[in-house]
Amino acid sequence: MHTERRSHGRALTGPFVAVLLAALAGCGIGPRYRAPSAPPVGRYTQRPMPAATLATHGSAGGAQRFHYGVSPHVRWWRAFRSRPLDRLVALALKHNNALAADRARLLRARAVVVADEGIFYPQLNANLGALRAKSPAHGGLPGIYSLYTGGLSVSYYPDVFGVNKLLYNSAEAQARLVRDQLRAAALALAGNVAIAAVQAASDRAQVRATRRIIAQETELLRLTKLQYQTGAVPYLSVVNQESQLATSKAALPALLQQLALERYALATLIGSFPAQWHPVHLRLSSLHLPRNLPVSLPSVLARSRPDIRAATEQMRYANAQVGIADAQFYPVVQLTGSIGQESLTAGHFFDAASSVWSVGASLLAPLFHGGTLRAQRREALEFYAEARATYQETVLGAFRQVAGSLRALDHDAQALRDEGDAYAASQEALRLARESYRAGAIDSLSLLTTEALYSQARIAYVRAEGQRYLDTVALYTALGGGPLPSRRHKDAPAPNAVKRVSTAPSPKESR
Repeated sequence: MHTERRSHGRALTGPFVAVLLAALAGCGIGPRYRAPSAPPVGRYTQRPMPAATLATHGSAGGAQRFHYGVSPHVRWWRAFRSRPLDRLVALALKHNNALAADRARLLRARAVVVADEGIFYPQLNANLGALRAKSPAHGGLPGIYSLYTGGLSVSYYPDVFGVNKLLYNSAEAQARLVRDQLRAAALALAGNVAIAAVQAASDRAQVRATRRIIAQETELLRLTKLQYQTGAVPYLSVVNQESQLATSKAALPALLQQLALERYALATLIGSFPAQWHPVHLRLSSLHLPRNLPVSLPSVLARSRPDIRAATEQMRYANAQVGIADAQFYPVVQLTGSIGQESLTAGHFFDAASSVWSVGASLLAPLFHGGTLRAQRREALEFYAEARATYQETVLGAFRQVAGSLRALDHDAQALRDEGDAYAASQEALRLARESYRAGAIDSLSLLTTEALYSQARIAYVRAEGQRYLDTVALYTALGGGPLPSRRHKDAPAPNAVKRVSTAPSPKESR
């Protein structure tokens, strides 16, 4: 009768435990994640932007039309229709070391996700061993004996409160965060290459302009000396012309140094040593100013720009950390079981009498931890608050960059028009002044003044041209540039930068 009651009790225990675990499994831990809502603005600038910029003279003087609601092309740099620029960006995306490190970090994060997925399954292990030992002899037992063991063991942590899912979601958010950081880094890299290449082209154009000015002023100095020798002008005219020539020459080393730094920057971005880098020369004349500029809607920008997406995943990761901290207050259930053989002799190892087995369940519940668990939960809540504030700051920064780039392009067109008018006027003034000087109608001081104005106008016009290209690049990068193609493409890396978003800490170890 007593055996019957024990058997009946064991029969009720299994269903009771199963029902209890099923009921507990419906209890979710941690706050539900809610994605940030779209920014409550419909445009980037306070005053509406014009439909197009001004049109002016020169290769960079075409009107640029803004197409709102259109996202940038995947390979936005091809809008400049410059083969040298395409080649530079392709080399950087393929050989940049920082980008290669980010790719490896993404693969590592994805491996962590796969590893954490194993927590949903039972852990099965096999063991086989042989032991030879000596112990004190008692009751006629031998002092020296052998022990042969072998069997299978299984352990399983049922996801009673959804803790395992929280850990897995945390690892997944971390992997998505790294993926978006890689895309942001690739976007920044393409932007940095384009900026360095355009800046180098602008510097090169300024160097050519300065050298032409030096050549013209050298010739003018020769003519001034001839006039002085004939008594047509005083020696002061020679000294003034020598001073003007020296001033123009003094500006050249600074331009050459700036050009060298841009070349070295390009070499580093492409993963090459400056001494081994063979420059891919880019001229401003080889660039074609994009006439149709895409401008993503604010709501689309907040969902597509890589650094904003990374900040969103940081919030998702921080939210999972709050759930993991909450889970520390709940008990942990572990189910274990094992089956095997144990024998003192190898010959009886497979006998039925040598079989052993065990089945067990354990529950570990926190009772007193000295305030550690509550402090860890506060830490997780503050981490989420930090991630949310970082997200909001990232969105504000992105909108500021787009607004600034749009206004810059509008102002660039006006500046290029004004600089172009000034340059054309200075060219005509210099031509007339030289003719008048040769005819003796004006003195050398008037000619020197005209030369100085021409030199300043020429350099300012070249800078205005380069700035318009640079601000066009800035708009594309501020809009996110679209996702980059997979690594299977011949000129681009695996997923889709100027600065990278801070990396979140690694997920906590599974309990």
